[in-house]
Amino acid sequence: MPIKKFLIFVIFSQKKLNVKDKLYEYLLMLGDNSMVLGHRLSELCGHGPSLETDIALTNISLDLFGQVRSYFQYAAEIKGGDVTEDSIAFLRFDRDYRNVILVEQPNEDFAHVIGRQFLFDAFHLPLLEQLMESNDEMIAAIAAKSIKECRYHLRFSSSWVKRLGDGTMESKIKMQSAMNHFFPFVSELFRETSIEKEMKELGVGADLKMIKEVFDEKVKEVFFESTLEIPQSSSRQTNGKTGIHTEQMGFILAELQYMQRAYPNMQW
Repeated sequence: MPIKKFLIFVIFSQKKLNVKDKLYEYLLMLGDNSMVLGHRLSELCGHGPSLETDIALTNISLDLFGQVRSYFQYAAEIKGGDVTEDSIAFLRFDRDYRNVILVEQPNEDFAHVIGRQFLFDAFHLPLLEQLMESNDEMIAAIAAKSIKECRYHLRFSSSWVKRLGDGTMESKIKMQSAMNHFFPFVSELFRETSIEKEMKELGVGADLKMIKEVFDEKVKEVFFESTLEIPQSSSRQTNGKTGIHTEQMGFILAELQYMQRAYPNMQW
């Protein structure tokens, strides 16, 4: 092969590989949020305030894990080699996870569980609505499959925000306190990384600015009905999407990865 043609081939191959790598990273962002939040919710199994709520939170966790499997199966297909959905889920180091800091926050009390869930759901639903129109057929299919579940999640979490916010004085104080704690983490949901920007420009990913508008309207609506005040606290410079996490992530991974690291290549 002539040198000129060889160089063109190499450049094209590298560019194509680079786009695939970025798509892989984007899938991690989508999947990791649901996986870490699903894990947090799974910690509540058997500890809900009532049997009905306990089962509801567990079902939401299962829904999120189902979405995670779809994202990670596709990511493993793109990555190739020995990579599997399980190795992506369980065998990465903390800096390789791309979830936002919001979802790794601990379950302090029921108000914190609901506040964290509502803020994520209010972001997640318009995200999936946009991803249904993705140029990537697999991402669009995953979003279409997940949208009904996410609508239920938002209905569940928003109804509880209203019940707690407009309930007793104690429940109102706890719900407001939870929102005050979580709101500084919200800005990271909409802080666009270079990968998210490129995926948006390619028609694969979502437009976070448009999602922010829908998110803000939903928050205003629910907070008004729940008689809560929208926190005015400044945002935190969190970088979970680039792999910089809090100490909470270490505790999550210690529990999440124990079996796989203690017994490598274990099969059921």
